[in-house]
Amino acid sequence: MNEKQPRKPLGKAARILISLAVTLVFGLVYFYVSLPALNLQDGNFYTFVFLLCVVFVVASLFTSGFRMAPGSGVREYVRFVKTQCLPVGILMVLLIAVGLIGTLVSMPIFRAAAYRDLLTVADGDFAADIAQISFDKIPTLDRSSAEYLGDRQMGTLSDMVSQFEYSNDSTQINYQGRPVRVAPIDYADLIKWLTNRGEGLPAYVLVDMVTQEASVVRLPEGMKYSFSEPLGRNIVRHLRFRYPTYLFDTPQFEIDEAGTPYWIAPRIVRTIGLFGGTDIQGAVLCNAITGECRYYDIADVPAWVDNVYTPDLIMEQYDYHGTFINGFLNSILGQKGVTMTTEGYNYIALNDDVYVYTGVTSANADQSNLGFLLSNQRTKETRFYEAPGATEYAAMGSAEGEVQDLKYKATFPLLLNIAGEPTYFIPLKDATELVKSYAMVNVAQYQLVAVAGSVSQCEQVYIDLLSQRGIVSEEERPETQISGVVDDIRSAVMDGSTYYFVRLEGGEVYYAVSASENPVAVLLNLGDKVTIGHAVQTGDEDASILSAYSLTIDGKAAPDAPIAAPEPADTASSPAPAEEDGAVTAPIYG
Repeated sequence: MNEKQPRKPLGKAARILISLAVTLVFGLVYFYVSLPALNLQDGNFYTFVFLLCVVFVVASLFTSGFRMAPGSGVREYVRFVKTQCLPVGILMVLLIAVGLIGTLVSMPIFRAAAYRDLLTVADGDFAADIAQISFDKIPTLDRSSAEYLGDRQMGTLSDMVSQFEYSNDSTQINYQGRPVRVAPIDYADLIKWLTNRGEGLPAYVLVDMVTQEASVVRLPEGMKYSFSEPLGRNIVRHLRFRYPTYLFDTPQFEIDEAGTPYWIAPRIVRTIGLFGGTDIQGAVLCNAITGECRYYDIADVPAWVDNVYTPDLIMEQYDYHGTFINGFLNSILGQKGVTMTTEGYNYIALNDDVYVYTGVTSANADQSNLGFLLSNQRTKETRFYEAPGATEYAAMGSAEGEVQDLKYKATFPLLLNIAGEPTYFIPLKDATELVKSYAMVNVAQYQLVAVAGSVSQCEQVYIDLLSQRGIVSEEERPETQISGVVDDIRSAVMDGSTYYFVRLEGGEVYYAVSASENPVAVLLNLGDKVTIGHAVQTGDEDASILSAYSLTIDGKAAPDAPIAAPEPADTASSPAPAEEDGAVTAPIYG
């Protein structure tokens, strides 16, 4: 009877090949799941390589038949690595050394001047740079309200609601001259993904931040690349496989001027030492439908793109700038001239770009602001405007105090130029996230608060307050009245209120008059002589509709003049009014 022969030990080459194969399989799975950038500036890269080294050593231990002698402890493992896996051991030590040295040379204590210069901040002239914005440019929603409206809109689509859901991941952009929020929809669950992935996501949600109208925009071809894709078409995984060495910030969803959906992925670089000084070098634009990608350096990013520099990055860079303005020691000891951004931010649309706005306060972070920042999210052009006064949250509390009986909550404010005065504009919303009223709070004197049901009426009340306090003289008040003969009258019912749109002889602009605020509007006839108090037309000289806050009939029409019956506004032949919740026109923010 033949005895079983003992198995021959594996040769050195075989052991190495098996260990490499195990390490390769582990590395492929880990890379597919965790998606580290193959870049020395990515901390996840060091974790990835270190784990590969550990897997190789463990595999080598098993394939070599290693048995640790009793009581030998860690020394036996170290001896094994030195004799059997020396190159891998050296690599592990090298990784640790590079990581520690890279962290050390990136610390602000050694590079305070470099951190200070990450952001170039110019001084701006508030009155000159921030022109008084016409009402169809003023956002009346915050992000949560916009997403509430977007989610509610999904419920109106019976063919989609069971298969898809609102993503609650919206981005504020300028679209065809309007401030809007756009968001993709997601697959409702894994089963819905399996049954619909062939066609992709069929639509995205668009919310007009001015008119508060939400719509689901159906696409001729579905979006194949998104965050809700779990496998290869996941947008992060798709970008990583196309650009394995790039560091990316979170991709943002946008649409171009034709309505084509894209993912905008800013490319991150570390400019100080190995890990410090985070900045943006460019951006990859990925077509959400086809997956086609194209990289642009920061100076070449198309003008329609609005989100390259995130608000958090801009605020982080300014905090470095303000903290180290007079050196590292001063930031700790004397703190002379040390400033920082306030908590929170908002957006404003200027010159067809989206600017992030945030306040600037002293190192003590008290209840007063020194001024505020505006920074272009595409170019990072940043200006500081000196405007001492209350912080945003102090102004929000002041606005809520005016409507405490209604229990409205203030949204984060937007800074506007009203009659030359820095002014917080604050929409007030109820418990259902719907905007019900508007407040304007003077930055320098935050006890000056105007509250009204429409933007135009709120502005008029606010300007009256400024005049009463002597802050704005009668000569400095914006001219907001026009007189003339009524040449055309149209009407529309919006959100339960009737609005009359009046055009005067020789003019092209229609003035929107609320019948609930100006009942005399129902008596208007063609040929009447009227005086209309209206919104100042600045920032958009081509505006075809302006909000009116007052109407006076100076003279009745001649006896033989026909009585004009108000006719519904014809969107094909006249400008289409836009209003909701009492606001005739308005813009966007987040």
